[in-house]
Amino acid sequence: MTRLTLSALGLTYPGAARPALDRLTLDLPGGGLTALLGPSGCGKTTVLKLVAGLLSPDTGDIAFDGRSVLSDRAETRGAVMVFQNALLFPHMTLAENVGFGLRMRGLPAAETAARVDAMLDLVRLPGLGRRRPSELSGGQQGRAALARALIVQPKVLLLDEPLANLDAHLRGEMRDLIRMVQKDLGITTVFVTHDQEEAVAIADRIALLIGGQLRQYDRPEAFYRRPADAGVAAFFGGRNILPGIVADGVFDGPLGRLTLPAGFPSGPGLLTFRPETVRLGPAPLNTVEAVVTGRLYLGTLTRLTLALGETRIEAALAPDLAEAVAPGDTLTLNLPPASLWVMPP
Repeated sequence: MTRLTLSALGLTYPGAARPALDRLTLDLPGGGLTALLGPSGCGKTTVLKLVAGLLSPDTGDIAFDGRSVLSDRAETRGAVMVFQNALLFPHMTLAENVGFGLRMRGLPAAETAARVDAMLDLVRLPGLGRRRPSELSGGQQGRAALARALIVQPKVLLLDEPLANLDAHLRGEMRDLIRMVQKDLGITTVFVTHDQEEAVAIADRIALLIGGQLRQYDRPEAFYRRPADAGVAAFFGGRNILPGIVADGVFDGPLGRLTLPAGFPSGPGLLTFRPETVRLGPAPLNTVEAVVTGRLYLGTLTRLTLALGETRIEAALAPDLAEAVAPGDTLTLNLPPASLWVMPP
């Protein structure tokens, strides 16, 4: 299990006005699966190419288990990258594609064949070794690309949006397979995606990049409950972000005086809470009244837009709780203190 450390990595592409990566520092534990998340153009794929040795940084260092690998060639570094497209050799069979890396290393044919069969079983492609890539579905090609990367036993596995070209059903199936195989083999894995739900479903930890900078590195639940700033909250669907002042454990803002959990320092801040944490009915603390201005049924939830004077907030309720609610109704709401979080202004 290889620990991957990125130290103050910086890279500016020729002719670019701003860096693709700006002093990125990350310490990824051995054997974990980290999602590198962010919008298009934020530097995610650049990170993978730097780790793989396909690019060289302008500044900073990359280390495997504490040893710098910047001077190692890409083919000897021990990091293998799987791209969005499977990039299988069309003239080779599935077995030949999967075993390509072993043949390049000069392994005997019998050992290569045995390891290929075992890997095809692992990625749920048993008995398909004689097929050509053109005879495989998109999901099967993705599994084959994963098998080809894993069979050489890399120190670090780099996955560049491997689910992007699959439909919703296959994405879920492939995501579960990647997670299962990664856990079984204990390979340190970096999974690039722009989809926050995908990142939350697959990763031990998430590193959120925006504009080439690391905005937060944490466990998935922290991005919903404890976002580092308003940009992080908004990227994860945060809709309730309100300015105000913290003093003596109370947030004074557009919703009135709300009791906070312990630990927030006094001063200006931005209050956030998830729509799904809003409760109906009065409570000893943090009860407010609001007028329903909109209602949207989303299947598993009903999203309500609510007005408190000029302030707008959103709540997400179970459909049965919201069934009788209509625009124009006045609702009594409760914001449990444990659901509130204050970010820097």
